[in-house]
Amino acid sequence: MFARKKRKNDEAASLAPVNVKLTKAEKKQIAEIMARNTKNKKEQSAGESIPYERLYPDGICKVSDTFYSKTVMFEDINYLLSEKDDKTAIFDGWCDFLNFFDPQINFQLSFLNLTGNEKVFEESITIKEQDDDFNSIRHEYSDMLLTQLSKGNNGILKQKYITFGIHAKSYKKVKPKLERIEIEVKNNLKRMGVRSVTLDGLERLKLFYSMLHMDEKNELHFDWNWLVPTGLSTKDFIAPSSFNFGDSRQFKTGGRFGSVSFLHILSPEISDRILADFLDIDGNQNITMHVKSIDHIKAIKMVKAKLSDLERVKIDEQKKAVKSGYDMDILSSDLVLYIEDLKRLLKDLQSRNERLFYFTLMILHTDTQKDKLENTVFAATSLAQKMGCVLYRLDYQQEQGFMSMLPLGQNLIKINRSINTTGTAGFMPFTTSELFQKGMGALYYGINALSNNLLMADRKLLKNPKGLYHKRTEEQYITKATIIFLFTLSELERKRVPQKSQKQC
Repeated sequence: MFARKKRKNDEAASLAPVNVKLTKAEKKQIAEIMARNTKNKKEQSAGESIPYERLYPDGICKVSDTFYSKTVMFEDINYLLSEKDDKTAIFDGWCDFLNFFDPQINFQLSFLNLTGNEKVFEESITIKEQDDDFNSIRHEYSDMLLTQLSKGNNGILKQKYITFGIHAKSYKKVKPKLERIEIEVKNNLKRMGVRSVTLDGLERLKLFYSMLHMDEKNELHFDWNWLVPTGLSTKDFIAPSSFNFGDSRQFKTGGRFGSVSFLHILSPEISDRILADFLDIDGNQNITMHVKSIDHIKAIKMVKAKLSDLERVKIDEQKKAVKSGYDMDILSSDLVLYIEDLKRLLKDLQSRNERLFYFTLMILHTDTQKDKLENTVFAATSLAQKMGCVLYRLDYQQEQGFMSMLPLGQNLIKINRSINTTGTAGFMPFTTSELFQKGMGALYYGINALSNNLLMADRKLLKNPKGLYHKRTEEQYITKATIIFLFTLSELERKRVPQKSQKQC
């Protein structure tokens, strides 16, 4: 207890000046947090379950005594709708990106589907009334947009992050190393046309808060200057009211239930749509992939040793066949398949640009009701079987699994599989880029064919405000539009002409 209080005081003392004046609202909020953390001193507080020690304002997180991490958020690009050659180029670029990480770097890919505030989305597409005669048209247009919004997934915020970390003795020694890795990561993403931005300390806190407070729509209110007068740590501001890990197959945080599962890969070939199909499941879910590169020489030795063991088993089976008097070439199909796969893997490691990784994929499903949660997990399990995989619950490890979902770069679940670069890249994180801009200048351009989301854009804010059109299609639409316009115009003119003039005509 003394050591934990000492860490909190050290964190607070190094982040803000001593003389800080707080407002009444800030004092009230901090008092509520302190009362929540000191309600029952005998029980472990919710903040102590969050597995990191310290967070710096520049975004570097001290996860353990010798492990530090940093997080970069990256955007999506068009992959599933691209041509075959473009897909191949993106896939090769992602393979090169994965091969960049050496065995000293632990990295984690996080894909979050979080339910956003519906009022914020509705306000962003609703046109405000003005002092003219066109408010009825504005209401009709806004109602149409709201109808289209309800059909898509614009209410769900889809975010992608990569967290990388290394071991070091102190913050001063690890900071330049993490900054160098950060530059390389962003440059590699830029080569593929992916925009990325590094999260600072406050942005990482907001990310943790959104994952830990799944049943709330409120945002985090925090200031680094609050740590000194209160003596609290950053974990006290993001911790939920309670954690309940009493059930072996699920847990509860606040008023929401959750369940963590891991993916067991059975098929030797994985479709590049598997991750996109998982992310398309309705509801709040988070997918995390922990990846750690294996030393290349060590990986080759490991594959050779395994191949030698199987060859020895093969020889033993052939000896038994000769003694029994039947053909020695008749072997178990599984044994033959394993030997062929290992020979192919060894050839790829030696002659191609392939590496070997320890790979762990976990999926977190959440819902407000247990029945709905079980239905969502069942849908994900069926999808995994369709893709040649099996989705297992983390029985009696829900707490470790949930904390491993946090973008800290630390895997608390000792379940992994060795997989090569091509297999890891098969879990392609890119699907299609969304175009949903807010503001008065954003216009409705239709529906995304893949995600069914609204396309709202202000062309003046885009890099290239120009548009393309097909000449033949335009002529067809012009012909139809001209006929409709002329018919409408003739009807209006007929109504305006008096009855006597119509008879004369």
